[in-house]
Amino acid sequence: MSGLAGSGWFSIPAHRPFVDDVAAGLVERLADLGPDALSHATLLTPTRRGARALADAFLAVNGGRAVLLPQIRPLGDLDEGEPPFEPGDLALDLPPAVSSRRRRFELARLVHDNASLLDSPPSAGQALEMAKAVSDLLDSCQIEEVPIIERLDGLADGDLAAHWQVSARFIRAMVEGWSARLSDLNLMDVSARRVALLRELAKQWTASPPPGVLVAAGSTGTAPATADLLIAVANAPQGCVVLPGLDEDLAGEAWDQVGEQHPQGAMRRLLHRAGVDRGVVRRWRNEADSRGRWRRRLVNEALRPAEATADWLAQIAKLRAESASVDPIAEGLSGLSLVNASGEEEAALACALLLREALETEGKTAALVTPDQQLARRAGLYLARWGVVPDSSAGAPLAASAPAVLARKLAALVLAPLDPVGLLAVAKHPLLKADEAARTLERHGLRGPAPVDAAALKGRIAAFPEAVDLASRIHAAVEIACAPYAGAPVASPHLAAEALAKALESLVEPSALWAGSGGEALAALVSALIDDGQALPPTNPLGFLDLLGRLVDEETLRVGGATHPQLRMLGAIEARLVRADRLILAGLEEGVWPQAAPIDPFLSRPMRGKLGLPPPERKIGLTAHDFAQAASAPDVILVHSQRRGGAPAVESRWLWRMKTLARGAGLTLTERADVLDWARALDAPGPYAPVKRPAPCPPVEDRPRRMAVTRVEALTRDPYAVWARDILKLYPLDRPDEPVEARARGTAIHAAFEVFALTYPDALPADGAEIFEGLYIAELVAAGMPPSALARERALAREAALWVMGLEARRRAGAEKIVVEAAGEITFQVDGRPFTLTAKTDRLEPTRDGAAAHILDYKTGAAPSQKQVDTGFSPQLTLTAAILQNGGFTDIGPRQPGDLTYIRVTGRRPAGEEQVRAAAGSQSEEAARKAFDGLVDLIRKYDDPTRPYLSRTAPQFVHDHAGDYGHLARVFEWSTSGDEGDGE
Repeated sequence: MSGLAGSGWFSIPAHRPFVDDVAAGLVERLADLGPDALSHATLLTPTRRGARALADAFLAVNGGRAVLLPQIRPLGDLDEGEPPFEPGDLALDLPPAVSSRRRRFELARLVHDNASLLDSPPSAGQALEMAKAVSDLLDSCQIEEVPIIERLDGLADGDLAAHWQVSARFIRAMVEGWSARLSDLNLMDVSARRVALLRELAKQWTASPPPGVLVAAGSTGTAPATADLLIAVANAPQGCVVLPGLDEDLAGEAWDQVGEQHPQGAMRRLLHRAGVDRGVVRRWRNEADSRGRWRRRLVNEALRPAEATADWLAQIAKLRAESASVDPIAEGLSGLSLVNASGEEEAALACALLLREALETEGKTAALVTPDQQLARRAGLYLARWGVVPDSSAGAPLAASAPAVLARKLAALVLAPLDPVGLLAVAKHPLLKADEAARTLERHGLRGPAPVDAAALKGRIAAFPEAVDLASRIHAAVEIACAPYAGAPVASPHLAAEALAKALESLVEPSALWAGSGGEALAALVSALIDDGQALPPTNPLGFLDLLGRLVDEETLRVGGATHPQLRMLGAIEARLVRADRLILAGLEEGVWPQAAPIDPFLSRPMRGKLGLPPPERKIGLTAHDFAQAASAPDVILVHSQRRGGAPAVESRWLWRMKTLARGAGLTLTERADVLDWARALDAPGPYAPVKRPAPCPPVEDRPRRMAVTRVEALTRDPYAVWARDILKLYPLDRPDEPVEARARGTAIHAAFEVFALTYPDALPADGAEIFEGLYIAELVAAGMPPSALARERALAREAALWVMGLEARRRAGAEKIVVEAAGEITFQVDGRPFTLTAKTDRLEPTRDGAAAHILDYKTGAAPSQKQVDTGFSPQLTLTAAILQNGGFTDIGPRQPGDLTYIRVTGRRPAGEEQVRAAAGSQSEEAARKAFDGLVDLIRKYDDPTRPYLSRTAPQFVHDHAGDYGHLARVFEWSTSGDEGDGE
C-alpha cells in the first residue's frame, strides 16, 4: 500500500467535496489489491451522518453498482460489541452508560437536595434546567479529561465575588453527590465511557497496530482522547488521517498566530499534539481546479487571524502576483453571491426559492446549511407550497405534534378543570375525533361566563347527550390525572406522569395516541418520566406542567417523507462532510452563526482556566471551520437577514470579513437581488382595492315591522346591525370564559331593584340598605362573578345600597306606586302599513294625580349624554315616553310622560346619580312627540326598496370599531381607507 506510506497525515482542500474525494482516493489506492481490499478496510468518521454520506460516496464512485463497503464507524458512537473492537474486549471492564434522561433527572434531584447552598430553592422545572447546566459541565470535564474533584480545592479563592464562591460550593456538592450516585447505580456517564473506549482503542492500536487499512476521515481531534486515537491511526502501518480543509497557504507567521476562534485552530492543536509539521501533511488527491483553489484562498485570507489582517492589501497584491492570466480575487468571488434579506421571513422564503430554483436543472443538488432550525423549518414550509419536501436534519418540534399538544392541554386542566378555553382545547383536539360533540359543548356549555362547577356545566348541556358524554369523558380523564395529588399538594413526577398517561389513554385509543413519530417520542418521554422520574423532586400540578413543557420543548422529531433527494437542509455540523452543487449558507448574523460564546452559569472564566477547561471561544473556532469548508464550495449563496426578532441584526463577522477583503481588492460580492424580487412578488397583493362600505338592500317585505326601542337606536346608529340581527337572524355568540363583571353588575342592579320593589312596594324597611346589598351580592354570586372581583364589589355595594335607600325614599314620596319591568307596545300605520313599537322599561312611577308617569332606566356604566338623547341617537327613553303617551302600557293606561331619568349606580364617589334627560311637562312631552315623528320618518325611509342598511351611518360612530357586527361589516377596513361616505 505504497499510496498510504509516509507520514500518515493527509488533507483534502476545503473547495473539494470531502467524502467524494475520500471514497475516490481510497478506491484508487486499493485498486491494485483486488476487489475485496475495500471491504477489509476500516474508516472512522466524526458522525453517523458522515458515515452514511461516505457509504453513498463509495456507491457513487462505483457508478451506483453494488459494492462491498468498508467498515465505517462514527467516532462519536463507538460500540465495544462491534468492530474495530474485538468481541468482549471491554464489555466486562466498563459499567453500562446511564441514559441521558435518567442522568438529568438524578442530577435534578441532587439540585433539589442541595438547594440550601443556593440563594433560593428551585422548582422542579428550574432544577431540571440547572441539572442540564451541571450535565454540560460534567461532559466538558470528561471530554477534556479534567479530574474535576481533584481541582475543586481553591477553585473560588477570596478574590472572586461571593456568588462564585457559592457556585463553587454547589458544584462540589453536585460532583461528589453524582459520583456517589453513579457508584450506587453501577453506571457510567456517556462521555466518560466514550473517552474510555477511545483511550482503550488508542492504547490497543498503539501497542498492536491493526494490519489492515485504517483511515480516519473528517475529524479534527478536538477532544484529547480523539486526538490521541487519530495519532495512533496515523502511526499505524497502513493507517492515515485525512483532515478537512487544512490551509496549506497560510504564512508561517500567521499560522503561529492561529487562536481559538480561527477555523484552523483545531487542526493546529492536533498537529502540534502529534508533533507533526504542517508541511508534512500531503494532499489526498491531486485535482486541477484553479477556480476552487482561488475560492479556498479567498476564504482563508478573509478568515486569517486578526493579528495578521493588517497586511491584507499586501496579501491581495501577493495573490494577484501568483496568477498573471486571471484575477485570483475575482476568480475566488465567482460563484459566491449574497442575499441581503430584510427580515427572517424574507430570508426563509429566499432560501426556499433558491432551493426550488436548483430543481430546474436536472440532477442538480442543493443544500441549505444553517444552525438556525427555525429558519430551516420556515424554508421547509415555503417549499411545501410547491409539494417539495427536502431531506432535513432540522426535524420538527415535538411540542407541535398532536400527542404532545394534547398531553400538555390535559395536564393544564389539572390546574383549572373547568377552564372553558382549556376544555375546548381538549374537546376539539383531533385525536379525540369528537367534532360535532365538541361544537355542541362549546355552543351551549362553554361560551359565556365559566361554569361555577361541574354540575352547572352539565346543567347547561343536559339537552345534548353527546356533549354530556364528551364533558364526562374529559372530566373523568382530569380526575385520573389529579389522582396523585389527592390529599397532598405535591406528588412525585413519576406518579404524575403515570396518571397523565392513563388519563390520555382514557380519552384516545393507545394505538392512535402513541402512533407516529410524535406519539413514539412522547411515549419515550413519558416512559422515562415513569421509570426514572422518582429521582426528581416532588412537585405540584403547576410544577409538573412546567416540567413536562420543558422536556417536550427540548425534543425534536426526525421526520421522513422527503420527496426530493436532491435537496437537503443541514445544520453546520451535519454539513461538514456533505457537499452539494449549490450550498446556501443562511443565518449569517452575530449570535446565530457564529453563536455567542456560551456563558457558564457556574464557572467564571478564571475558574474554568483553573480547572483546565478550554475557553468558550473554542466553539466559535469550530463553527468557523464549518463555515470555511462550506463557503469554499463552487456555488455558494450567503444569506443575511438585516433584522431578527424585530431588532436590527449585526452581520456575521465572517461575512463582514469577506466583504471587506473584496472591497479592498476593488470588488464586491454579487448580490442576488432577483431572488428578493421573486420573494417579494410571490405573495404581493394585487392593486389595492379596499372594500366599500357594505350596503345590503333586502326586499321590503323582509324588513322588520316590529321593533323594540333599543333596536330603533341600532337602526339610527348602525342599520347594518339591524340587517344582520333582525333580518338575517345572526345573533352574536359570547366568547368562551366571557368576563362576567360588567354584565353581571348591570344584571344584578336591575334584579336587586326589581326584587326589592316587589317585596317592599310601599314602606321601606328599617334595614333596607342591608337587604338591597344582600340582593345585589346574591345576584353577583349567582352570575358567577369570581371571588377577586366579588371582594371589590362588596366594598362598593354598601355605599350603593345606602344611596339607593335615599333615592327610594325621595321618589316614593311622590309616586302612586312603582311598576317594574313593565312591557308596553303600540301599533300604528306608516303609509298604510302597520308597524309595532315595543318597550320594556326598568321602572315606571305613576304620579298620584293620575296624569303622568316618570320613566326610569338603570345604568351601572355611562348613560347616554343629553346631546345623544336630543339628537335621537339614544331614543330609548323618548320612544318609551311615546308609547306611554299612546296608552301602550296597559297596567297604567295613557299618561303624559314625566321625568325621563337615568339612574346610575356605581358605589363610588358619588355612589349614584339621577340624570334627568327631559323634565316632566312640556319638555318630556315634546321629546316624546319628536322621537315618535323621527321614528315614523325613519320607517318611511326604510320602506323604500332602494334604501340600503348601511354600516355606521352616523359619522361620530364610524371609528368605533367595536360592536357585535363591526367585524362582519369590515368597519376597520373601509373606515380607514376613506370610504366613510356621508352617512344618512
